[in-house]
Amino acid sequence: MDKKVIIDCDPGHDDAMGIILAASGVSNLQIEAITTVAGNVDVEKNTKNALKICDLAGLHDVPVAMGTNRPLIRESLEAAHVHGKSGLDGTGLPEESVKKAADRHAVDVLIEKVMASDGDITLVPIGPLTNVAMAMRKEPRIIPKISEVALMGGGTYGNRTPAAEFNIYADAEAAQIVFASGAPITMFGLDVTHQALAKPDKLEELTVIDNPAAAAVAEMIRFYSGAYKGNFAGAALHDPCPIAYLIDPAIFELKQARVDVETKGEFTYGMTVVDFKGSTGRPPNVRFASRLDQDRFWQLFLDALRSY
Repeated sequence: MDKKVIIDCDPGHDDAMGIILAASGVSNLQIEAITTVAGNVDVEKNTKNALKICDLAGLHDVPVAMGTNRPLIRESLEAAHVHGKSGLDGTGLPEESVKKAADRHAVDVLIEKVMASDGDITLVPIGPLTNVAMAMRKEPRIIPKISEVALMGGGTYGNRTPAAEFNIYADAEAAQIVFASGAPITMFGLDVTHQALAKPDKLEELTVIDNPAAAAVAEMIRFYSGAYKGNFAGAALHDPCPIAYLIDPAIFELKQARVDVETKGEFTYGMTVVDFKGSTGRPPNVRFASRLDQDRFWQLFLDALRSY
């Protein structure tokens, strides 16, 4: 049986690759909706990018709803230095999409879809957690009906600051609402996503796949790799990780942990404070992805692209 998911995102090259993986022929995921949030660039650009990727991936009947245009409290933060001014620079996709956005706010779509479900929808937030936090605050009855929150964010170290990863740092107040909600969370932070590196040999394998989706992904990786030069052996495919987990959980090694989000620290704002040892005495609230099987991950990713 297909797993029902709502992908909440801020495309973003790696978000786009996550959507392409979720929509592929090897996926067992039924995408109920795609919702967008301010993050890598502003929410209007992120929505435009999500619509373009839906055209590319054949997601003609999946609603795309635009969401929050700023964090709950703080000023907006962007990552145009990584993804370019459009959020998807370097891809050569058409300027305008055929698909149009739904005339409804993402927060309302999240609430309506989860409330109408049988408790079988997994939320997949791969951007800042503003939409999800607002939905939980606006309609707390969704929380016990969420099957799982499989999110990309956080880690035991940061990339936006020494302590904080971008998605969490962009709206730490929203992240703490989600982590403290009691919903079942599986977390894919930098510890594991930096193991999903698109090294030159993987890019070479990818470039021989002859279809528009694979060609677009190759362009995305080439552009996106520029942000990693000198630091890593390739671009980190952060956002495909929770999608890959939902398709094939055996790719990942998971640990129980208590995770809280720092919202007040001068130097640690946005840090996910990960307690594996029970030091706080607080019960675990997260399954923390610590390791991935790189061969199995790349086999899935390449098979997904071949399926288009």
